[in-house]
Amino acid sequence: MNTVQYKCPNCGGELVFNPEKQMFSCPYCASDFTEAEMEERYHTQNETAQKEADADAKTLKDENDEAAFEEHTRLYECPSCGAQIIADETTSATFCYYCHNPVVLAGRLKGNYKPAYVLPFAVQRDAAEKEFRAWCRKRWFLPSDFRSKQQLEKMSGVYVPFWLASCLADTNMSGIGQVVKSWRDGKYQVTETTEYTVSRQAKIPFERVPADGAAKIEDALMDAIEPFPVQEMRPFSMQYLSGFLAEKYDVDWEKIVPRIQSRVQTASEQVINETLTQYTSIKNKQVHVNMTNLQHDYVLLPVWFMSYQHGGKTYHFAMNGQTKKLSGTPPLSWAKLLTFCAALMVVIGVLGGLIGGSL
Repeated sequence: MNTVQYKCPNCGGELVFNPEKQMFSCPYCASDFTEAEMEERYHTQNETAQKEADADAKTLKDENDEAAFEEHTRLYECPSCGAQIIADETTSATFCYYCHNPVVLAGRLKGNYKPAYVLPFAVQRDAAEKEFRAWCRKRWFLPSDFRSKQQLEKMSGVYVPFWLASCLADTNMSGIGQVVKSWRDGKYQVTETTEYTVSRQAKIPFERVPADGAAKIEDALMDAIEPFPVQEMRPFSMQYLSGFLAEKYDVDWEKIVPRIQSRVQTASEQVINETLTQYTSIKNKQVHVNMTNLQHDYVLLPVWFMSYQHGGKTYHFAMNGQTKKLSGTPPLSWAKLLTFCAALMVVIGVLGGLIGGSL
């Protein structure tokens, strides 16, 4: 099996993926390399095997890919919160992006955890920090050290495990549609209600419905930074992990299906509701959705992640590594809030005295 290296051929420095250039860059000699150049340089191409397009060759390739993934990844485990973090083989030590505690090497990761696709980072660290500072400026009562340099250094680029589901939603809806009209007739207000039997049937296709596969990460936090431009995903390569961390999925596909079902149900009802605008209201509405042709892929999506501990509570923030969309609940500094309220009362008292004196 070939050994995958991530060293610069010009100076020997470690190559990392550059989101801005969408290339693999050397921070020491400023050399840049495309994915094709990396593949050509570090992977021996077997022309004979490429010509064999039978199923056995494909099976062998899949097995080799999984073995290579297992060989060139390290699995770290946080003894504090239990998070399991994936890094490339060049990472010797790191910290838990979730709770900031040091993590310990747990060994190799099994090849069956190899993702099918990866969406590379498009937002560099300095751009993520700038966006976060702008977000903080809109919030007056944050703790003083919340946006400090030391705190921002804890921001981590993390590939979050996601399941993407595609299906056909066989949707049936029934109910009673009401059309209410009201008008004035002399001294009387007349209201007329007409009822209709309403039914809808539709086969609604859904492509790549996302649900994160990390139990430690709040689902609502990931939902809030959607959508991800999944159409720009690329076949997974270990090279994209260079310079970033990745979370190992710990929620299996079978446990994700109910969440996918819920999201498909909600979206299907929205589609049906768009065809009911002629009715004032719908009574006894029932919507049944049956997912067919259900397929799924395991992928890694880019997220800038930061956590902050304040007042005995941990606050989590996430930024879409492609779109810069940010979400999180900011901590409140009661000292700042009380100081502001006290200053405001003083100003009101002074203004009240001036106005009263003038009268």
